[in-house]
Amino acid sequence: MRHRLLLAVIGLYLLAVAWITLNPSPGDPKRNAFLEGLLAAFAATPALAWIDYDVVEFTANVLLFVPMGVLLALLLGRGRRWLALSLGVAASLTIEFIQLFEPARVSDARDIVANSLGAIIGIGLVVVASRPRPSAA
Repeated sequence: MRHRLLLAVIGLYLLAVAWITLNPSPGDPKRNAFLEGLLAAFAATPALAWIDYDVVEFTANVLLFVPMGVLLALLLGRGRRWLALSLGVAASLTIEFIQLFEPARVSDARDIVANSLGAIIGIGLVVVASRPRPSAA
């Protein structure tokens, strides 16, 4: 039962990732008032002025793939975490390859790095969460 539920969640997650990354009409960040306001607030704060659109986009790409690392690590188990990472990287490579042929999309090697980092973080979260806890004696 757990395995089927996990497969269903992974399927829904992958559909969401496909829609976000391959939608032929991506949102225009220049028309996103919230993002523009956030970036303006960062720019006006000296300690946060280094956070620009590229940093936000990279971070979003990392966060997009954290669930993939978690879900694949849970599905494949302890002995196949390397496969979870390989599948995460393969998914990112596939997305970027498809984006080469989408006129409204931009394929970028930085996205592959960010997505792979997200998958690694997700797998790391599973590793940390699955460690046996010392008993309180």
